[in-house]
Amino acid sequence: MKLIEVVKWDGGPNVFAYRFPETELNTKSQLIVTESQEAVLLKEGQFYGPYGPGRHVLDTKNVPFLTHVVTGLFSGGVSPFTAEVWFVQKAIPLDLKWGTSTPLQIEDPLYHLMLPVRAFGQYGLQVVNAKKFLAKLTGRITYFTTDILTSYFRGIIVTQAKDCIASCLLDKGISVLKIGNMMAEISQVLEDKLSAMMDEYGLRTLSFTVNSITTDDNDPAVKQLKAALAKKAEMNIIGYTYQQERSFDTMEAAAGNPGGGTVMNAGIGLGLGMAAGVPMGNAMSSITQNLNTEPTRRCPKCGAEVRNQVKFCPECGQNMAPPAAAGSVKCPKCGASCSDKVKFCPECGAKMRQTCKQCGAELSGNIKFCPECGTKQE
Repeated sequence: MKLIEVVKWDGGPNVFAYRFPETELNTKSQLIVTESQEAVLLKEGQFYGPYGPGRHVLDTKNVPFLTHVVTGLFSGGVSPFTAEVWFVQKAIPLDLKWGTSTPLQIEDPLYHLMLPVRAFGQYGLQVVNAKKFLAKLTGRITYFTTDILTSYFRGIIVTQAKDCIASCLLDKGISVLKIGNMMAEISQVLEDKLSAMMDEYGLRTLSFTVNSITTDDNDPAVKQLKAALAKKAEMNIIGYTYQQERSFDTMEAAAGNPGGGTVMNAGIGLGLGMAAGVPMGNAMSSITQNLNTEPTRRCPKCGAEVRNQVKFCPECGQNMAPPAAAGSVKCPKCGASCSDKVKFCPECGAKMRQTCKQCGAELSGNIKFCPECGTKQE
């Protein structure tokens, strides 16, 4: 059996932790740890150490479990034992990348639209507790690279980033499109949250930054929102609102329609009101009220609302002419109430007094023969 005399790892690029390939050790083995490393021994599920920079002899003074497992000495006072030796890199890489592989769907708190958001940045990680780190992450794997670690924690980081971005938007009441002004604040909040989570793995998060937060310009919701904001900016520059623009469109359409004279005449008053500084909403409300408040009266028979100029009720056919007042008579043709001094009805033009065509005597009512001369009336 070959016994290892020197246990050493020179380190490797982008490697956080490395398991020494040999496990056959002895009480004379030399454990050499460089300035940027820590070493930990693993025996039957228990971690021992850590061993800091320097040279360590793996005897009973430095390895507590050896007092129980060493039962005798081989020749030269050497006793063999088995254990795993892990080296942990303490140097701090600050260029670890993180990002959303697919857009995050986040509700815009200002416009209440679901918008696709992508975020990217970088951070640093440092192992601050080698035993906790190895206890959480070791298994069959023999080393940990930066790629393995970033892949392992990507889901945690992205989930926290989504929650943090949504919370910051809601707290500030701003749109996703304006979040670029909050990246420093979001970076700090995320670093604080992730540091607490990484502590469970014996790690510390350093210099966590959000470098960019963007939306997908090809997404229909983003296109719709940006177009609406551009239109709003145009209206603000020109000096009118969306409701006013719709009113202008309505008036223009009415001007081009036959029979639109009533609305357009009302629009003359609207133009004067606008010139005098009357808000568009008030002017349109006044027009609507004027158009909808034409005088009406109730039918004496069925009670329906009938416009004043209507002569017969459209519901029951009742003659709507008011009853004759004192000093007035009804038109024999249309029934309108007329002064007893007029000769012709002002409503239908009919002759108010019937005379005999033969003798000229004045007739009353719809009589068929003249009471003076007996001539038949037609």
